[in-house]
Amino acid sequence: MLLTSRATSLVPSRAGASRARRLKAALLASAVSVCLVAASAPPTPLGVGDRLFPHLGNPGYDVAAYDLSFSYTGSNRKPLQAVTTIDAWTTESLDRLNLDFAHGEVESVEVDGEPADFATAGEDLVVTPAEPLDEGDWTRITVRHTSDPVYDEKREGGWVRTSDGLAMANQADVAHLVFPCNDHPSDKAMFTIRVSAPDGYTAVANGLQTGVDRARGTTTWTYRTRHPMATELAQVSIGRSTVLHGTGPHDLPLRDVVPTEHREALEPWLEKTPGHIAWMEEKVGRYPFETYGLLMADASTGFELETQTLSLFERDLFTEPAYPKWYVESIMVHELAHQWFGDSVTPRTWSDLWLNEGHATWYEALYAEETADRPLEARMKAAYGASDRWRASGGPPAAPKEPLPGSKISIFRPNVYDGAALVLFALRQEIGRSAFERLERTWVTVHKDRTAGTADFVDLASEISGRDLGSFFQDWLYAEKTPPMPGHPDWKSAAPTGTRKQPGIRKGGGTVGNPEARGQSGIGNP
Repeated sequence: MLLTSRATSLVPSRAGASRARRLKAALLASAVSVCLVAASAPPTPLGVGDRLFPHLGNPGYDVAAYDLSFSYTGSNRKPLQAVTTIDAWTTESLDRLNLDFAHGEVESVEVDGEPADFATAGEDLVVTPAEPLDEGDWTRITVRHTSDPVYDEKREGGWVRTSDGLAMANQADVAHLVFPCNDHPSDKAMFTIRVSAPDGYTAVANGLQTGVDRARGTTTWTYRTRHPMATELAQVSIGRSTVLHGTGPHDLPLRDVVPTEHREALEPWLEKTPGHIAWMEEKVGRYPFETYGLLMADASTGFELETQTLSLFERDLFTEPAYPKWYVESIMVHELAHQWFGDSVTPRTWSDLWLNEGHATWYEALYAEETADRPLEARMKAAYGASDRWRASGGPPAAPKEPLPGSKISIFRPNVYDGAALVLFALRQEIGRSAFERLERTWVTVHKDRTAGTADFVDLASEISGRDLGSFFQDWLYAEKTPPMPGHPDWKSAAPTGTRKQPGIRKGGGTVGNPEARGQSGIGNP
């Protein structure tokens, strides 16, 4: 589902839309009766049919914009009061609509300013408006609710408690633990985020700051994105933080968020960001968003995360002396590369995850080769040796196995990191460096601010190379065994033993072949 912003002039007034629906309802009484019968059926959870997360997302509407408001009390163990407003277009007639939401209490729901009935079904909030919605209606849903940061042992992610506040880690399937939404990357939207907190705290979110209001000991910050964003990429930081401002290439505004007490130790790392952006722009073109920065959180997550315009990092990545400088910089580049691959160009389904992580791993490894004498080919040869094991354990790169029970983020296995980067290495070997580099630039240009999938990448690669690459990609992306490496017929991949426990079951769990995870030695790790 392609999401684009709608011009305000095209949006009908709420009152006009409501009167039109009343007239249609009066004229089509029999149709309304059918809707009322349907509405009396028990609410059920829905989904958009994603192979890996079948109950994520919801059919029947296309979200254009979210407006999120959070009120923080000063305790990261108490629920935040919140209001989520969703503007959307209906893509079919609806007597009900489902939102993804869990781990919070709903106080009220309105649809186009009128009270609506609501109920829960699984992890869905099922909303029944006072009047059915017609296909093509512009509608506004307002949900008043709490947003609970208390850790849920059954789920991973959502709010992350830091030493002095909160941050978000919503990938892959937990944005709806924080706010009601259409929680699937295929439905990108614009975001406005407001955060109120006691004086002494600082709040930062995706996009650019548009306002700061202070009253009676409370400060409210407002941020807006200028580009659509998937729900899994939303970020809010609340803490006793310092925001550092700088300038990147072509006067790009930079802003970084650091714990105030660690500012001096962290600033030297932040000075490297402009060079990283310039390096990436040489490879794939202009940085795609309105700002960039690092959120260095005092938290123990075990991973880094490419939240749009404000990447989340654990502070100890930069202060732990065991991590070599080249390794830290390569991880910084990994998350930066995601701003193009995964954030600007967003996967259409979660099976397309290899397009995110494979590319970010590729540029991480290429940066290490060009700046730290860490040969890319040596890393790829090592990955080739492990590839058959990774495929047996986690599935081939474009068909990852389903999440493990109780660990939804276990799709982030080595096969979508170094295993997917290996596919890109094979592709460069197959079509040549010049065509490969042209493909990379074209991919992020053609699909900027859009969703795209594996078939789109295969089609574009075939077009640019001038030949059908369908069979090549079929073998490299979907086969149980790793195909021969073009140009390296001597490379061998070890056969699975059937008894070895494969790492990579948790994004950030410290795995071989997972560059966003730390804690174990392996390919590309210290």
